[in-house]
Amino acid sequence: MLIIRKSEERGHFNHGWLNTYHTFSFDQYYDPRFMGFRTLRVINEDYVQAGRGFPTHGHRDMEIITYVLEGELAHKDSMGNGSVIRPGEVQRMSAGMGVRHSEANPSKEESVHLLQIWILPKEAGIEPGYEQKNFTETEKRERLRLVASPDGRDGSVTIHQDARIFASLLDNSQQVTHKLEPNRHAWVQVARGSVEVNGHTLNQGDGAAASEEKALTIIGLEPAEVLLFDLA
Repeated sequence: MLIIRKSEERGHFNHGWLNTYHTFSFDQYYDPRFMGFRTLRVINEDYVQAGRGFPTHGHRDMEIITYVLEGELAHKDSMGNGSVIRPGEVQRMSAGMGVRHSEANPSKEESVHLLQIWILPKEAGIEPGYEQKNFTETEKRERLRLVASPDGRDGSVTIHQDARIFASLLDNSQQVTHKLEPNRHAWVQVARGSVEVNGHTLNQGDGAAASEEKALTIIGLEPAEVLLFDLA
Protein backbone atom coordinates (compact mmCIF):
# COMPACT_ATOMS: atom_id res chain seq x y z
CA MET A 1 0.00 0.00 0.00
CA LEU A 2 1.23 3.45 -0.95
CA ILE A 3 0.16 6.67 0.76
CA ILE A 4 1.00 9.71 -1.38
CA ARG A 5 2.09 13.00 0.20
CA LYS A 6 1.69 15.71 -2.45
CA SER A 7 4.11 18.60 -2.58
CA GLU A 8 1.40 21.25 -2.39
CA GLU A 9 -0.01 19.70 0.79
CA ARG A 10 3.21 20.18 2.74
CA GLY A 11 3.69 22.89 5.34
CA HIS A 12 5.11 26.01 3.70
CA PHE A 13 6.67 29.18 5.07
CA ASN A 14 8.43 31.91 3.12
CA HIS A 15 10.50 34.01 5.51
CA GLY A 16 12.19 35.95 2.72
CA TRP A 17 15.70 34.70 3.40
CA LEU A 18 14.33 31.14 3.77
CA ASN A 19 11.65 29.48 1.65
CA THR A 20 10.90 26.16 3.32
CA TYR A 21 8.56 23.20 2.81
CA HIS A 22 7.86 20.63 5.55
CA THR A 23 6.83 17.09 4.59
CA PHE A 24 6.18 16.34 8.27
CA SER A 25 5.19 18.48 11.26
CA PHE A 26 8.03 20.81 12.17
CA ASP A 27 8.43 24.00 14.21
CA GLN A 28 5.39 26.24 13.46
CA TYR A 29 3.78 23.62 11.18
CA TYR A 30 1.68 20.93 12.86
CA ASP A 31 -0.40 18.22 11.22
CA PRO A 32 -1.24 15.23 13.43
CA ARG A 33 -1.57 13.05 10.30
CA PHE A 34 2.04 13.68 9.36
CA MET A 35 4.28 13.50 12.42
CA GLY A 36 6.86 11.42 10.56
CA PHE A 37 6.98 7.92 9.13
CA ARG A 38 8.48 5.13 11.22
CA THR A 39 11.85 6.54 12.43
CA LEU A 40 11.91 9.19 9.68
CA ARG A 41 10.92 12.37 11.51
CA VAL A 42 11.72 15.34 9.24
CA ILE A 43 12.16 16.10 5.54
CA ASN A 44 12.50 19.82 5.01
CA GLU A 45 13.11 21.27 1.56
CA ASP A 46 14.90 24.58 2.03
CA TYR A 47 15.87 27.42 -0.30
CA VAL A 48 18.29 29.77 1.49
CA GLN A 49 19.07 33.14 -0.04
CA ALA A 50 22.63 34.29 -0.76
CA GLY A 51 24.57 35.36 2.33
CA ARG A 52 21.89 34.14 4.75
CA GLY A 53 21.55 31.11 6.98
CA PHE A 54 20.65 29.48 10.27
CA PRO A 55 22.47 31.02 13.26
CA THR A 56 24.04 28.81 15.91
CA HIS A 57 21.44 26.59 17.57
CA GLY A 58 21.33 23.31 19.45
CA HIS A 59 20.07 19.77 18.86
CA ARG A 60 19.89 16.59 20.93
CA ASP A 61 19.24 12.93 20.15
CA MET A 62 18.71 13.16 16.41
CA GLU A 63 20.47 11.87 13.30
CA ILE A 64 20.57 14.91 10.98
CA ILE A 65 21.37 14.37 7.31
CA THR A 66 21.93 17.25 4.88
CA TYR A 67 21.59 16.67 1.13
CA VAL A 68 22.43 19.66 -1.09
CA LEU A 69 20.80 19.83 -4.50
CA GLU A 70 22.09 23.19 -5.78
CA GLY A 71 24.54 25.72 -4.41
CA GLU A 72 26.68 25.38 -1.29
CA LEU A 73 26.05 25.25 2.44
CA ALA A 74 28.71 26.17 5.01
CA HIS A 75 28.62 24.20 8.28
CA LYS A 76 30.25 24.90 11.68
CA ASP A 77 29.62 23.02 14.93
CA SER A 78 30.65 22.76 18.56
CA MET A 79 32.62 19.56 17.80
CA GLY A 80 35.12 21.70 15.89
CA ASN A 81 33.95 20.75 12.40
CA GLY A 82 33.84 23.28 9.60
CA SER A 83 33.01 22.36 6.03
CA VAL A 84 31.15 23.32 2.87
CA ILE A 85 28.53 20.87 1.58
CA ARG A 86 28.06 20.73 -2.18
CA PRO A 87 25.77 18.76 -4.53
CA GLY A 88 26.66 15.07 -4.42
CA GLU A 89 27.81 15.25 -0.80
CA VAL A 90 25.93 13.80 2.15
CA GLN A 91 26.55 15.13 5.64
CA ARG A 92 25.57 13.23 8.77
CA MET A 93 25.58 14.88 12.18
CA SER A 94 24.64 12.80 15.21
CA ALA A 95 23.41 15.27 17.81
CA GLY A 96 23.48 12.69 20.62
CA MET A 97 23.89 14.19 24.08
CA GLY A 98 23.98 17.67 22.56
CA VAL A 99 25.62 19.70 19.81
CA ARG A 100 25.42 23.27 18.55
CA HIS A 101 25.88 24.23 14.92
CA SER A 102 25.23 26.87 12.29
CA GLU A 103 24.51 26.59 8.57
CA ALA A 104 24.87 29.42 6.07
CA ASN A 105 24.88 30.08 2.35
CA PRO A 106 28.39 31.41 1.66
CA SER A 107 27.54 32.67 -1.84
CA LYS A 108 26.99 36.38 -2.43
CA GLU A 109 24.84 35.72 -5.50
CA GLU A 110 23.29 32.23 -5.62
CA SER A 111 20.69 30.61 -3.36
CA VAL A 112 21.23 27.11 -1.98
CA HIS A 113 18.61 24.36 -2.37
CA LEU A 114 18.80 21.46 0.07
CA LEU A 115 16.96 18.72 1.89
CA GLN A 116 17.42 18.44 5.63
CA ILE A 117 16.45 15.04 7.01
CA TRP A 118 16.04 13.97 10.64
CA ILE A 119 15.96 10.34 11.75
CA LEU A 120 15.26 9.28 15.32
CA PRO A 121 18.29 7.48 16.78
CA LYS A 122 18.21 3.96 18.15
CA GLU A 123 19.30 5.19 21.57
CA ALA A 124 19.55 8.52 23.36
CA GLY A 125 22.60 10.17 24.85
CA ILE A 126 25.26 8.90 22.45
CA GLU A 127 28.48 10.77 21.78
CA PRO A 128 27.91 13.43 19.08
CA GLY A 129 29.50 12.67 15.72
CA TYR A 130 30.03 14.04 12.23
CA GLU A 131 30.66 12.60 8.78
CA GLN A 132 30.61 13.92 5.22
CA LYS A 133 31.07 11.94 2.00
CA ASN A 134 30.75 12.53 -1.73
CA PHE A 135 28.73 10.33 -4.09
CA THR A 136 29.27 10.96 -7.80
CA GLU A 137 26.54 11.22 -10.41
CA THR A 138 27.89 8.08 -12.05
CA GLU A 139 27.39 6.13 -8.81
CA LYS A 140 23.74 7.21 -8.65
CA ARG A 141 22.86 7.04 -12.35
CA GLU A 142 20.14 4.44 -13.01
CA ARG A 143 20.82 2.68 -9.71
CA LEU A 144 19.99 3.05 -6.05
CA ARG A 145 23.23 4.13 -4.40
CA LEU A 146 23.38 3.50 -0.66
CA VAL A 147 24.38 6.81 0.95
CA ALA A 148 23.52 6.18 4.64
CA SER A 149 23.26 2.98 6.68
CA PRO A 150 23.71 1.67 10.24
CA ASP A 151 27.03 -0.02 9.38
CA GLY A 152 28.58 2.35 6.84
CA ARG A 153 28.34 -0.36 4.18
CA ASP A 154 29.60 0.41 0.66
CA GLY A 155 31.16 3.67 1.79
CA SER A 156 27.89 5.17 3.05
CA VAL A 157 27.75 7.51 6.02
CA THR A 158 26.88 5.79 9.30
CA ILE A 159 23.62 6.54 11.11
CA HIS A 160 22.60 5.24 14.53
CA GLN A 161 19.34 3.63 13.46
CA ASP A 162 18.10 0.61 11.52
CA ALA A 163 17.49 2.71 8.41
CA ARG A 164 19.07 2.95 4.99
CA ILE A 165 18.97 5.85 2.56
CA PHE A 166 19.48 5.38 -1.18
CA ALA A 167 19.87 8.08 -3.85
CA SER A 168 19.19 7.68 -7.55
CA LEU A 169 19.38 9.73 -10.74
CA LEU A 170 17.00 8.66 -13.50
CA ASP A 171 16.49 9.89 -17.04
CA ASN A 172 13.25 9.40 -18.95
CA SER A 173 12.22 5.70 -19.00
CA GLN A 174 15.13 4.58 -16.81
CA GLN A 175 14.07 2.51 -13.81
CA VAL A 176 15.29 0.99 -10.57
CA THR A 177 13.66 -1.58 -8.27
CA HIS A 178 14.10 -1.94 -4.53
CA LYS A 179 12.94 -5.12 -2.82
CA LEU A 180 11.55 -4.78 0.68
CA GLU A 181 12.20 -7.49 3.21
CA PRO A 182 9.27 -8.65 5.41
CA ASN A 183 8.26 -6.07 8.03
CA ARG A 184 10.24 -3.31 6.27
CA HIS A 185 8.75 -0.05 5.13
CA ALA A 186 9.88 2.64 2.72
CA TRP A 187 9.51 6.32 2.00
CA VAL A 188 10.27 7.73 -1.47
CA GLN A 189 10.99 11.45 -1.79
CA VAL A 190 11.26 13.14 -5.18
CA ALA A 191 14.01 15.76 -4.92
CA ARG A 192 13.48 16.96 -8.50
CA GLY A 193 11.85 15.86 -11.72
CA SER A 194 9.02 13.35 -12.04
CA VAL A 195 8.86 9.59 -11.55
CA GLU A 196 6.37 6.77 -11.43
CA VAL A 197 6.39 4.61 -8.29
CA ASN A 198 4.41 1.37 -8.53
CA GLY A 199 2.03 3.01 -10.96
CA HIS A 200 1.68 6.35 -9.12
CA THR A 201 3.05 9.57 -10.62
CA LEU A 202 5.17 11.64 -8.23
CA ASN A 203 6.52 15.10 -9.00
CA GLN A 204 9.19 17.26 -7.39
CA GLY A 205 8.47 17.59 -3.66
CA ASP A 206 6.06 14.65 -3.56
CA GLY A 207 6.62 11.73 -1.22
CA ALA A 208 5.16 8.26 -0.79
CA ALA A 209 4.98 5.93 2.20
CA ALA A 210 5.09 2.22 1.40
CA SER A 211 3.99 -0.56 3.73
CA GLU A 212 3.13 -4.18 2.91
CA GLU A 213 4.83 -3.85 -0.48
CA LYS A 214 7.26 -6.51 -1.69
CA ALA A 215 9.11 -4.12 -3.98
CA LEU A 216 9.14 -0.56 -5.27
CA THR A 217 9.80 0.14 -8.94
CA ILE A 218 10.72 3.74 -9.74
CA ILE A 219 10.60 4.86 -13.38
CA GLY A 220 11.85 8.24 -14.58
CA LEU A 221 9.22 10.28 -16.43
CA GLU A 222 11.75 13.08 -16.96
CA PRO A 223 15.25 13.66 -15.55
CA ALA A 224 14.77 13.07 -11.81
CA GLU A 225 16.58 12.67 -8.51
CA VAL A 226 14.99 10.58 -5.77
CA LEU A 227 15.76 9.43 -2.26
CA LEU A 228 14.49 6.11 -0.94
CA PHE A 229 14.38 5.36 2.80
CA ASP A 230 14.27 1.68 3.85
CA LEU A 231 12.92 1.66 7.42
CA ALA A 232 12.16 -0.87 10.15
